[in-house]
Amino acid sequence: MTDFAVMPAALAPIGSVRPTPVDGPGLIERLRLTGVAAGYALLMAPALPLAILTILAVPLGLVTAGFVIALGVVPATAALTAVHRRVSGALLGETITAAYADTSGTNVVTRPLRWLRDGARWRDVGFLWFSATGGFVLSVLPVALLTTPFVHLVGALADGSLWWWLLVLLDGPLLLVWWCVTPALVRARAVAERNILGGDRVERLERRVEEVATSRAETLDHSAAEVRRIERDLHDGAQARIASVGMNVGLAEKLIATDPEGAAALLREARETTVDALEDLRSVVRGIHPPALADRGLAGGLEALALPIPLPVTVTVQAPPLPPPVESAAYFAVAECLANTVKHAAATRAWVRVRHDGDVLHLVVGDDGRGGADPQGSGLAGVARRLAAFDGTMTVDSPAGGPTVVTMEVPC
Repeated sequence: MTDFAVMPAALAPIGSVRPTPVDGPGLIERLRLTGVAAGYALLMAPALPLAILTILAVPLGLVTAGFVIALGVVPATAALTAVHRRVSGALLGETITAAYADTSGTNVVTRPLRWLRDGARWRDVGFLWFSATGGFVLSVLPVALLTTPFVHLVGALADGSLWWWLLVLLDGPLLLVWWCVTPALVRARAVAERNILGGDRVERLERRVEEVATSRAETLDHSAAEVRRIERDLHDGAQARIASVGMNVGLAEKLIATDPEGAAALLREARETTVDALEDLRSVVRGIHPPALADRGLAGGLEALALPIPLPVTVTVQAPPLPPPVESAAYFAVAECLANTVKHAAATRAWVRVRHDGDVLHLVVGDDGRGGADPQGSGLAGVARRLAAFDGTMTVDSPAGGPTVVTMEVPC
């Protein structure tokens, strides 16, 4: 999110739009807003040709030229609208975010087709025309109201004509109008840009529904895979051992009268197999919900998780007790990251940092290994799917040569 505390002074939020008494701070504020309006007006210069080229790209899409134009115009439009989002958001004291459709996995042919179906891109096109027409008028008015009296004064001093001095006398009301309307005009432009570029509520809800549906499908797939894994572990481990115990006990029962020593050996083997079966069951339970996590919370669970790792792991946890599903998701996400470190990173040390800021749980897992971790790999992709069920996010910073830092955030 944009930090408005570090915005330039020229982009400070607009104060009151009501007329105020003429004073120094009010004059400085209106001069500032007039400068912003001039910047808005100047940005019409790239907006108009981009709007025209965008409209031309659509029919020319039937031939190669349309794709070529789109590949240049659409990113340029996104860059221009990003500037307007930043400026207008700062003037309104809020963040205006884009909601473009995801284009990952597309190429130079399919990407323009994705843009063509993206409502947010078409709002950008609408904004270009607004910037070149009504938006330009809103922005040029404060500049014209302020500069016109000075132009008339320069003309009167240079020419001395009565008509120039008459215009100078009539400029008083223009300055009064400039004083009264400049904040309202600049704010109106900023609000219009927010409404155009920020997207509408229906589209945001539709996009959210799509994200929830995708997350639900991935969660169901993950749950089904977990059920199959548990069934496989029980079948190949505890079930097979318990069946072996039953066979040994049955043989011992038959041999107890004729071969007591053989029966005793079978019973000892059955006892040992029972211990192994119990350990298998405990292993399956740990895979579902680790006892250390249930008994000692997230901090204790992560510390227990780090103990058997064959390299030094520093664990720092600053978080209150959280809902069990969130703690479980965080635990297994960290576990997968550490498993990747052990398998692939060739690291000498690793670290886990957990912090809760009241709204979001922040998890950072890093190592000093060779880097090059692939966020689309099965391990990290599984972590992303697990976190997506909680509206969580994951970013991976792993340049060649290391270090690798996986940052995860889970709202809670």
